Amino acid sequence: MDVRVQYEGGVLFEANVRGHRLLCDQPLSNGGTDQGMTPPEFLLTALATCAGYYALEYLRARKLSAEGLDVRVTAEKAKEPARLGSFVIQVSVPGLEGRHLEGVDRAVKACLIHNTLLHPPKLETVVTGSLLAQAA
Repeated sequence: MDVRVQYEGGVLFEANVRGHRLLCDQPLSNGGTDQGMTPPEFLLTALATCAGYYALEYLRARKLSAEGLDVRVTAEKAKEPARLGSFVIQVSVPGLEGRHLEGVDRAVKACLIHNTLLHPPKLETVVTGSLLAQAA
């Protein structure tokens, strides 16, 4: 996977992923122009959409209705170092009960982003004077 982000001025960045363009900005109260989500909001969005996708796959595999499937992710900030310290994933599937609620819970916990947060990956930072084009 590869994401390219370029600075656009102020505190605005443009991300390009497989031809999709996303803007990352800050709210007006934080010196931005509020043209896009903040980095933490992108992270919560990634977790919520991943959880939703895994829940959907569980429902589809069992021919259950996904009508009204709704996912909400909230997070609390922590300090020293500054980070998001806790997340809550809330998944609602109207009309679902019993073993299928447990199945959706298992499916959501198998989500790639969920597992990445539970088992932090190796993280490397490389800073250079210029970004060299990568061969496709």
